[in-house]
Amino acid sequence: MNVDTVTKENHVNKSTQERIQGFGRFLSGMVMPNIGAFIAWGLITALFIPTGWIPNENLSELVGPMIIYLLPLLIGYTGGKMVGGIRGGVIGAVATMGVIVGVDIPMFIGAMLMGPIGGYAIKKFDEAVEGKVPAGFEMLVNNFSAGIIGTLVALLAYLAIGPVVQGLNDVLKTGVEAMVNAGFLPLSSLLIEPGKILFLNNAMNHGVLGPLGMQEASSLGKSIFFLLETNPGPGLGILLAYWTFAKGMVKQSAPGAIIIHFLGGIHEIYFPYVLMNPILLVAVMAGGASGVLTFSILGAGLVATPSPGSIFALMAMTPRGGYFVVLAGVIVSTTVSFLIAAYFIKRSNNKLDEGEFTEAKEKVAEFKGKKSTLIVSKIIFACDAGMGSSAMAATGLRSKLKEMGLNIQVVNIPVNEIPHDAELVITHEGLTNRAKGMAPNAEHISIKDYFNDPEIDRLMTRLQSKTDLSNIVEVSEVEENKILRKSNIKLNLKSMEKDEAIKMVGQLLVDSGYVDAGYIDAMLEREAQLSTYIGKGVAIPHGVGAAKSKIKKSGMAVLQFPEGISFGEETVYILIGIAGAGNEHLSILSNIACAFEDDDDVEMLKSTKNVDEIYHKFTVEAI
Repeated sequence: MNVDTVTKENHVNKSTQERIQGFGRFLSGMVMPNIGAFIAWGLITALFIPTGWIPNENLSELVGPMIIYLLPLLIGYTGGKMVGGIRGGVIGAVATMGVIVGVDIPMFIGAMLMGPIGGYAIKKFDEAVEGKVPAGFEMLVNNFSAGIIGTLVALLAYLAIGPVVQGLNDVLKTGVEAMVNAGFLPLSSLLIEPGKILFLNNAMNHGVLGPLGMQEASSLGKSIFFLLETNPGPGLGILLAYWTFAKGMVKQSAPGAIIIHFLGGIHEIYFPYVLMNPILLVAVMAGGASGVLTFSILGAGLVATPSPGSIFALMAMTPRGGYFVVLAGVIVSTTVSFLIAAYFIKRSNNKLDEGEFTEAKEKVAEFKGKKSTLIVSKIIFACDAGMGSSAMAATGLRSKLKEMGLNIQVVNIPVNEIPHDAELVITHEGLTNRAKGMAPNAEHISIKDYFNDPEIDRLMTRLQSKTDLSNIVEVSEVEENKILRKSNIKLNLKSMEKDEAIKMVGQLLVDSGYVDAGYIDAMLEREAQLSTYIGKGVAIPHGVGAAKSKIKKSGMAVLQFPEGISFGEETVYILIGIAGAGNEHLSILSNIACAFEDDDDVEMLKSTKNVDEIYHKFTVEAI
C-alpha cells in the first residue's frame, strides 16, 4: 500500500470520525440543556411510583405525562431552536407533538428527528422571503407561515415518522426474543443496550424479558432474564467515566445522575450522556455483555423484575444466597463500561475543548514572543438590541481588518439572534453568558470598551498572519438620508444626571417623529440592564430589543456635554440617542465609529461649538 493510499484512508477515517463527533455534539445540544427536566422526572419517579421510596398514587400521576409529553417536547423545541432560532423552536415542538400522538412509547427519537426538521423548514422559508415581505405585513406573514408550516410538519410526523419509530421498537423486541431463544444471552446486549438508549427499555423489559423471566422463575425460582435490561452496571460505568474524565457542565452533572441512576434506578438519566457521544454505545454494549456473561457463569438470577432498576431493587429481588453473584455481574459490567468509556471520553475531550487547547497554545506562543494565527470566516459583534454599540464596534473592527488586508466578514446582531454555528462572538462582558447560551461551540471574547479594549488588540494579533487583500464584506451600504438632522445636534450643554440626559435625547427622537413616547422608558430600561457606554467618552443609549415596535423610522440625536456627565464609573461627553427601524442608521454609525478612532477627532467632537463639524463627521459617505 503506497503512502498516498494511506494518507487518503487516514483522511477518510478522520472525516468520518469528525462527522460522528459532530452528530454527537448536535444530539448533546438538544438533550443537555434539558437535563434538569430529566432529573426532575427521575426524582418524581423514584419517589412516588408504587415501588418507589415513598409511594404516592396521586403524585405518581405526574410520571407518565412528563415522559410522554414534557421531555420529548422540550427536546423538540431545543432541536428546532438550534436550527431555526425561536421560530424554529416553536415549529420543532409542534412537529414533535405529531410523533407523540398515536404511540404508547416515549418519543425521544422522534423528537430528535422532528425538532431539527421543523426548525429547518421555518428557517428555509424565512430565508426565501427575506426582504420580500411588504412593510407592515411582517407579523402577519410570520404568524401564518409558522402556523402553516407547523401544520405540515406535524402531519408528516404523525403519518410517517411516528409509525417508523414504532416499527423500530417492534423490530428490536423481535430481535431480542430471537437471540434469547437461540441461547446467545451475552450477545443480547448488542440489541438491549442500544434499545435502552433509544428509550425502548420499558418495552423490552416488560414486553419481552419480563414475561420470559416469569415463565422461567415459576419453575426454577429465579431467572436471569430479570437482569438483562435492569443491570445498572453499564450506565454506572458511563457516568463514572464522565465524572472522572469529562470537563465543564457534563462533569458537574454526572454525580447527580449517578445518584438518580444507581440508587434511584432511573436508567433514562444516563441515556443523554451516551447520545452526546454515540461511540459510547460500544461501552454500554461491552459492559452489558460482560455482565450477562458473568451472570450466566455464576448462575445469577432474580425472583422478579426489579422496578425501578436500582441496586436496592436488585438486592430486594435477589434470592437468598445469590447476592454475591448478582453484585459480581454488576461490578464487572460497570468496570468494563467504565474502562471503554474513559478511553473515548478522553479522546473526545481533546476535540471538544479545542478552544481551551488553542488558548493554551497562544499563551505559549506569547511567552515565546511568537505570533499565533486564527482562521475564521466571520466575526459576530453582538449587543442587546443589535443596532447601537455592536454596529459601531463592528465598523471599527471592520476598518482595522481592512487595513490588515484580512477578508473576514464582520456583522452585528442582537445577542438573542446569534446563530448556533457561530465561529467567533464578541460581546460586552455583561452579555457574554447569554451569548454562550446561544452559541455554546463558538469562541467568545468579552470586552469592556468597544474602542480600546485589550481583548480586541489580542484578537488582531492572532489574526495578523492570515492575509487576504480582497475587500471586507460590508454589513450594508445605504444611501444618505435624514436620519440625523442638524436640529437634533445640541452643543455645549450643562452637566446633568444620566437619566435626565437620556430623557432629553429621547425626547428629541420623539419630537422628530422617529419614535413613540414609550421609547424613552425603553431607553432607561436598557441603561438599567447594561450600560451603553462604549468608550472614549461616548454613550449610545437606545431601547431594549422589545421596544422596536415603538420605532416609527430610523433616527438619531446627539448631545454634547463639554464638562461631562457621570455614567457610573465613566464620564460621557457625547451622548448619541438611536432608534433603528432597519439598517438605514448603520451608515451613520459606521462614520461615528471611524470618527472616534482618531483621538484628535474625539477631542474636537467633545469641545466644538460648530454643529456643522459634528454633522459632517457623522454623515459623510460611509467608508
